[in-house]
Amino acid sequence: MQDNKVTRYCPTCGARVSAPEAAFATPQKCPKCQKVVTFVRVQDSPPKAVQPPPFVRKLEPIDYAAYAAMGIALLAGVGVLLCLVTGNAFTATILAFLILAIGMLPAIAFATSRSDQLRCRAEANEASMQITEATKLNEDAVRKWRVFEAEFDRLVAEERAAIYREIEGRERRAEESLAFASNREKTVDGLGKRFLNDTVKWVSSKLTGQNFTTQKTQLLRAIEFCRKHEYEVAAEMEARLLDELRQEYEAVLRREHERAEQARIKARIREEQRAEQEIEREMRRIEAEKRAIEKALADALARAAGVHSAEVELLQQKLAEAEAKGERAMSMAQQTRAGNIYVISNIGSFGECVFKVGMTRRLEPLDRVRELGDASVPFPFDVHMMISCDDAPKLENVLHKALHHCRVNKVNLRKEYFRTDIETIRKLVIDNHGEVSYVVDPEALQYRESMTMSDADFELISQVQQELGIDGDDEE
Repeated sequence: MQDNKVTRYCPTCGARVSAPEAAFATPQKCPKCQKVVTFVRVQDSPPKAVQPPPFVRKLEPIDYAAYAAMGIALLAGVGVLLCLVTGNAFTATILAFLILAIGMLPAIAFATSRSDQLRCRAEANEASMQITEATKLNEDAVRKWRVFEAEFDRLVAEERAAIYREIEGRERRAEESLAFASNREKTVDGLGKRFLNDTVKWVSSKLTGQNFTTQKTQLLRAIEFCRKHEYEVAAEMEARLLDELRQEYEAVLRREHERAEQARIKARIREEQRAEQEIEREMRRIEAEKRAIEKALADALARAAGVHSAEVELLQQKLAEAEAKGERAMSMAQQTRAGNIYVISNIGSFGECVFKVGMTRRLEPLDRVRELGDASVPFPFDVHMMISCDDAPKLENVLHKALHHCRVNKVNLRKEYFRTDIETIRKLVIDNHGEVSYVVDPEALQYRESMTMSDADFELISQVQQELGIDGDDEE
């Protein structure tokens, strides 16, 4: 099937050429002017050059008079010739003057006509030049319009192609951006999940019964870090992670409690063993003392021979005391839950209104207080209460539960320090044990002496102790 033919025009000579439209896509050779041009689309043929019209002078009335005078003069001339031939000189002279007079009119008319002719010719030449110039301008305008039309089509085609290319480029860049965003989202999701999982594992591995708040803060910081770096952690996931952390903390607490309970049982066994050993030693000492007193009493009775004496009475009293001590030691050995509850403070080390409530099964409970006030604290403890009871662990547990909200260390519940007042402790002891003697104001002798001691007194005491060979490394 042949392409439909279209008509295009040469922008140089205006020649009309018909051919398929595809043939005019590139410059072609014009069959008329033989120039390689880009044919343009014009509805009509281009305007041709305007030629100036030939000069034609319009006849005026004076021209007609001049022609009439010339005719009269011609007739007068013929009359003069006839008069000269006939010998009539006077008539010939008159006719000659008449010819001269009549002949002036054509001369004047001719001069006037010549002047008008020259003026009209000049105006015609000027008009011709203007027409020529206008024709050139018209041709230039037509040529420019044709070139503009061709260039306009080309520019429109190029602009359309550029727009299409830009649209395709934008679509391609959008697809690339979408693919990059998708890959980036997958990468961020992968890294975020891995980071969060590693953090959860690390927090769980470092979790103890004493650092729940610290590890929870670490987990919350990791979640906030993920959210700042475009990995969104849902609120449900955050709640689930915190719940799992709490469950893990409960498991850790149970394990630590089991270990602590085992350690407490072992410590209680050791304490009971020490108490038993101490009681055995005390019973051996009492038994030896009894034997010595009985021997001394027997010797004294032998010497006194039944006579009452103060020595015998004193020995009998000592023997009764030794027997009482033995019975008490035997009773304590049989009662494994018997012991002493102590309430002590150390304002120089822990400040005021801080009390330690503990238990000891030692025969001499003050030994445990002196042991607590060794080199680990700067000042010795002051005793506010020393409560002897048959079930010391039970009373200690009741007091600890009642003072639980007053604990100084809220993480390690095995620490027995409470921030309260002595009156509160006294009321608790009365409610669960009965009346008890207590000391309200601690002596804190070394602390108060240290606070009020002048530099001069300190230098003096230091000098005396150095002279006596007492240094700061000796333990009490």
